[in-house]
Amino acid sequence: MSQKADYLQLEATDDVTSVRDRLSFMRGNRVLMIWPEDGTVLTRKLDLVLIQREAMRRAIRLAIVTHDDEVMKQAGELNISTFETVGAAERGRWKRGRAKVFTDRDDKPTEEPKPEKTRSESVKTIQPRIRKAAEVDPDDEPRRKGSRLGRLLILLVLLVAAAAVALILIPTAVVTIIPARAQIPAEVAVTADPQANDVDIDSRVVPAVTLRVEVEDTGTVPTSGSESRSDILATGSVVFINQTNAEVVIPAETEVSTSAGTPILFRTTQDATAPAQLGGQIEVPIEAQPASGGRIGNVDAGLVNTIVGPLSESLTVRNLQPTSGGESRTVSVVTQDDYDRLLATLRQQLQAVAYQAMEAQVSPSQTIILETIRLAEQDNEQMNWSAEVGAETDALTLTMRTVVEATVIDEALAQQIAFAGLTAQIPPGRALVPGGVSYTCCTVTGIQPDGRVDFTISGQATVAGQVNTTLLQERLTGRTPEDAVRYLLSEVDLAEDTTPQVAITPDWFGRLPFLPMRITVRLADAPA
Repeated sequence: MSQKADYLQLEATDDVTSVRDRLSFMRGNRVLMIWPEDGTVLTRKLDLVLIQREAMRRAIRLAIVTHDDEVMKQAGELNISTFETVGAAERGRWKRGRAKVFTDRDDKPTEEPKPEKTRSESVKTIQPRIRKAAEVDPDDEPRRKGSRLGRLLILLVLLVAAAAVALILIPTAVVTIIPARAQIPAEVAVTADPQANDVDIDSRVVPAVTLRVEVEDTGTVPTSGSESRSDILATGSVVFINQTNAEVVIPAETEVSTSAGTPILFRTTQDATAPAQLGGQIEVPIEAQPASGGRIGNVDAGLVNTIVGPLSESLTVRNLQPTSGGESRTVSVVTQDDYDRLLATLRQQLQAVAYQAMEAQVSPSQTIILETIRLAEQDNEQMNWSAEVGAETDALTLTMRTVVEATVIDEALAQQIAFAGLTAQIPPGRALVPGGVSYTCCTVTGIQPDGRVDFTISGQATVAGQVNTTLLQERLTGRTPEDAVRYLLSEVDLAEDTTPQVAITPDWFGRLPFLPMRITVRLADAPA
């Protein structure tokens, strides 16, 4: 503003007369009338009309500092600039008040002439003029020429006025700016408390709910134990040789063995009798004793040479052919480790089954805290094992029924706390971009013995510089494109490395329109 304004501080007791008197000492100046902070004055439009007339008479340009919406409305109708602060008034542009101002219809005279009387009076006035016009002297040519010239002058003035109006109304401008944008992150620690009834943003506490479901499932694991079993016995035959002249009876189950190293025991499988002569022979089938079962019972010919028992005094024995068929095999058996491993696996499996069942019971905004899924009643678990420890089997199966519980929170309540943390970081002059807030929940940091769960929720918000397009339209009127760009770069929070673009139609006009409504301010996004 080129001229320093005079301040006129109004008091609650001021009226139109006192204000007009004070204006008499401020001829030819700019005067800023400042409304009182408490209360208000001059609330009628008629008050401002009278003050505006006095200001016009003394060549004073007025502006007003007030927060009163009614006063601001009435001042706008009179084309008087209003501001919220003195600083804004000093930086702002003042409107020129209207030369002719009027009051509302409420101020018209209470007694108006009747339409019939007005019409009759107008007829009396017009009729003599018509008759007088009909009696004009036809020889009065100079007067008629002057009349035509006057009409031409009026037409010329109208054409000039129309051209001026066209210069005001026809030009348009599009101003494209890219407001500054930034990302604001926030990570907030929250506590889910089963005792809480509602969200507490200041204490960062949300209610927690315990959800319980009963589930049943079956699990199977291969057994890890092994044992060597000697169930397949070697077989063969031996020849008994009589060492006497008498007949010798050889009953079944007679034991014979090897003599070298650890004896390998065999037994006859049927009754036999050695002939009654010295050297008499009889061949008898044998099989390995269980203690010598498996591959150890496969011995070479001639190694079975000992009779166990009293028959050794009258008989000798030899195996003329090797014994064979003995097999040693290893079998899978159940161990305690198999029990423990299957139980732990099935409990995890039951938790997964319970989680699926719980998901069907919670609302879209609720979240199940995975770390809190637990078996609620391990002492009352119903278990059915397919085999005992030590049993021979390739697989162990367990069917179990139990109750699983978990802590559930409403993520929307946690987002309220995160949103409060985000908004506290928004810089002055910037605002959240609609739809520019996202959240990530929830990272558990601790589970308390009383059921409280500590977790974090992360949020990210996009903020952009605030742009008052209406104010920019007023500030840019009549400026050259270069001046408009300089103003925008200095007064608007723009994205880095961006320059406002100004397009004027028609392009030869060289200035932005003088009417704010003919200027379009377009907000664009920064290129990716």
